[in-house]
Amino acid sequence: MAEATDHPDGGETDRYVLTHTMLRIKDPARSLDFYERVLGFRQVTRLDFQEWKFSLYFLQPRGHADRADGSIEATFARAGLLELTHNWDTENDAEEMHSGNTDPKGFGHICIAVPDIAAACARFERLGVTFQKKLGEGGIKEIAFIKDPDGYWIEVVQPDLMAGLVGKYKR
Repeated sequence: MAEATDHPDGGETDRYVLTHTMLRIKDPARSLDFYERVLGFRQVTRLDFQEWKFSLYFLQPRGHADRADGSIEATFARAGLLELTHNWDTENDAEEMHSGNTDPKGFGHICIAVPDIAAACARFERLGVTFQKKLGEGGIKEIAFIKDPDGYWIEVVQPDLMAGLVGKYKR
């Protein structure tokens, strides 16, 4: 950890943690199947807010060594969770979810790292996953983008390829 004097805030934010990113979903069964079966996440906490008619599903990658224990405190202290929010009775709404990649632009995507991107993309193909950008396409050929059931983009990278791709841009 950096010394407090290395921080413009004097170190007051040293223990701040980005705990989760939230995506709004229409159908929990469909989304949970995708994130669990296709991407290997596991649900660590589910919260149902009866009075407000919504549910929160907190997920993390299965292979992650630092497992949240499902408690509320661990859920809201753990770094790197994905929160899927389902507003009840929206499953049949005609409106599509706004991924942020159409106008007006905003949120862009989440990213997962895989040890072998070619094998992961072949698996996604076998599972019928929708690709936004396949491996080998576009300007950066060594990354792919897939879409979840609500149309959110998920970047897929292989970490040991990234230095060769973007290392020259690092400051």
